[in-house]
Order: sequence, then C-alpha cells, then structure tokens
Amino acid sequence: MNFLEPTYILSILLALSVHEWAHGFMAYQLGDPTAKYAGRLTLNPLAHLDMLGTILFVTVGFGWGKPVPVDPRYFQHPKRDTALTALAGPLSNLILACIAFAILVALSHGPVDGFAESLLSQPKSGAVSIQFLRQFAGSSLFLNLGLMAFNLLPIAPLDGSKIIHPFVPLQWDDQYDELMRRGPMILLVLLLAERLVHFPLLSVWIFWIMETVLRAFAAVASVFV
Repeated sequence: MNFLEPTYILSILLALSVHEWAHGFMAYQLGDPTAKYAGRLTLNPLAHLDMLGTILFVTVGFGWGKPVPVDPRYFQHPKRDTALTALAGPLSNLILACIAFAILVALSHGPVDGFAESLLSQPKSGAVSIQFLRQFAGSSLFLNLGLMAFNLLPIAPLDGSKIIHPFVPLQWDDQYDELMRRGPMILLVLLLAERLVHFPLLSVWIFWIMETVLRAFAAVASVFV
C-alpha cells in the first residue's frame, strides 16, 4: 500500500479524528468536561494530530493521534468509566470499518466469498468517482481495523490496558499499576523486536484481530448479498 496516496491520507485523518473524538465524547457523557475545555470535542483533524505519529503513519503505515485528556476524578465509577472511555476509541474505528466494508460490498461486482480481499480485487474500471470511493473505502477498512487492533493491546498507554483494568482482581491492583508504568518501555521493546529481529508478536496480534473481524463482516454480508 502506498502510504502517500490521497485516499490513505484521508483515511488517516478520518480514523484518528473519530477515534480521539470518541474518547472525549464518552468521557463528557460520563461527566468529565476536560476534553471539551481542551477543544477536543471536534472532528477537526488539526485538533487531534500528533506530529510524530502522523509522520509515521505516512512513512511506515502505523502511528498515533494526540491523546485526549481525561480526568477520572469526574467519574462516578472511575475504573469502569475510564474503561468505557478507552473502549470508545477502538469501537469508533470498528464502526468506521463496518461502514467501509458495506461500501465495498455495495460497489462489488461479485458475491462475497467469505473474505474481504475479494472485494478489493475488483477491476479498476468505471467512473473516477467510483474508483476513488472504492480506494478510499479499502484504505479506510484496513486502516481502521489496524488502528483498532493496535489500540486493543493490553499495554499502557494503549486503550487495551485501560479496558481490562476493571477485570483485574483488587489484590493485584498495585502490581497491575506498576506493570502499566512500564508499559511504554514494553511497547517500545516489542516495536523494536518487530523491526530489528523480526519477532512478529505485534503483527500476529493485529492481523489475527483484523482477519477475525473481516471474516465476521463477510459472513454477515453473505446473508444479504
């Protein structure tokens, strides 16, 4: 995939903006106005882009947005509500991926045979607008699924570490907090291991989730197509 294609860049802007907005919106609904006061309850990409994260997106295909500020002191149930706020980001990417998949199905010329690659291998013919929409939907589908899967990793500061926190037994809370403080270093080691020694733990995690979701999408689509 060419990370400098206009459709891919537009997909990045949409995915990151909706992801970070969803965090802020959920926190606001649960009583925390911090994101609103920080100007983050917006879909304007400029409010959510992290310079380094964006550069990595268009050079190596993965990156991140600027984290939305959240203050758990506003929550009635801090652990639960923090988890819900964290979950809102990946869930928003899942919804965007579902919409993109539906667009690909609508534009396809053949049956859905159980996996999404068939939808992306359609001949590049037809009106320019249709070609653009197909390319945008394809980029958006895989980018949103990849962003969702990466953020579901249970490693701080990623969303997954907050999502599973309510399920950690109370007697292990201190140990879990200590592990989360080491999360950025653990994540960096995993990223370096992926790149330098080809230890594909992150890739296996991301592609397993993406493939599972894509098969589920295709199974549902096959009922209607």
